[in-house]
Amino acid sequence: MKVMLTLLKKEWLEGWKSGKLIWLPLAMMIIGLTQPLTIYYMPEIIEHGGNLPDGMKISFTVPSGSEVMVSTLSQFNTLGMALIIFSVMGCVANERNQGVTSLIMSRPVTAAHYIVSKWLTQSVIGIGAFAAGYGLAYYYVRLLFEHTSFSHFAASLGLYALWIMFIVTAGLAGSTMFRSLGAAAAFGIGLTAAVSFAVSLFPDGAKWLPAELCKQAEHILLHGERADFFAWSLIFSILCIMLLAMFSVWRFQRYESY
Repeated sequence: MKVMLTLLKKEWLEGWKSGKLIWLPLAMMIIGLTQPLTIYYMPEIIEHGGNLPDGMKISFTVPSGSEVMVSTLSQFNTLGMALIIFSVMGCVANERNQGVTSLIMSRPVTAAHYIVSKWLTQSVIGIGAFAAGYGLAYYYVRLLFEHTSFSHFAASLGLYALWIMFIVTAGLAGSTMFRSLGAAAAFGIGLTAAVSFAVSLFPDGAKWLPAELCKQAEHILLHGERADFFAWSLIFSILCIMLLAMFSVWRFQRYESY
């Protein structure tokens, strides 16, 4: 336990020194802020920047607050996913390239201690950054659009947090497999994108994949209730995260040298 606490303290200190504890929440808050404001001011944006013929008017249906929140989630699922992968891609690879891993593993530290400490820290940072951005989006949606249920917001946040844990685990697996930051990022983005595409292309046959959590979150926002296959989506998503984390530990143990 003492070893794990020491490693966790090291990871938090590294997150502060690298600025990740600052730039990632700020970037997520910008994403969360941009979508509601863009939708709210879209008529003015089109009117002043669309080069429309004189006298021509465009009718714009104001979306509901829930629809704006769903649209915001889709932005997090693209830009936010890439930001999280980029924040995780060097957590193992950088330390190996700099020789830090050799120093750490020369002490009574196991592969499980090393990987789990990084996984916990990166998950908390990623979820915290997302919560800040998503919470800001919720504030402006309630301010500019109609009332949106807080319970629906909280439920969707919890489901999406689990999806972020999968993204973090995918990025960590890439960083464990490759020394190159580009290869680590490509693996993490490729895996999460493949899972997302599979859920979109095969909506009935891929309900067990972690990306289904995004669909579940959107369904709760729009309809206020859980969609079909909810429990199985949770179970299989947690199982996928655990298996991917175990793979990272196994891959780390297979290193011939650190």
